[in-house]
Amino acid sequence: QVQLVESGGGLVQPGGSLRLSCAASGFTFSAYGMKWYRQVSGKERELVATITSTGSMINYADSVKGRFTISRDNVKNTAYLQMNSLKPEDTAVYYCNAVLYRSGYWGQGTQVTVSS
Repeated sequence: QVQLVESGGGLVQPGGSLRLSCAASGFTFSAYGMKWYRQVSGKERELVATITSTGSMINYADSVKGRFTISRDNVKNTAYLQMNSLKPEDTAVYYCNAVLYRSGYWGQGTQVTVSS
């Protein structure tokens, strides 16, 4: 059974940090590129960060560049999103997405709220 399970979301004050995790099972995690998206209710899903299967290439949305770091551990079958210097506009549901050619899997999402 394929699963992607996000965790680590929550409520944090502006300027704070959170680390999201995406635990994968039921497929060959190390073969898949990983992406983090976020979505605010009523808006389109936004691509935040991507990492290739080996971690050799990483990209970020301009809105998070310099504040967020994507990484992965192919032994633990887990992807991460370290989020620093959080802003209220980072508030969203964050989703991880595993991609291999036209195949892909999604997690259920984890809520991140940045508020004082």
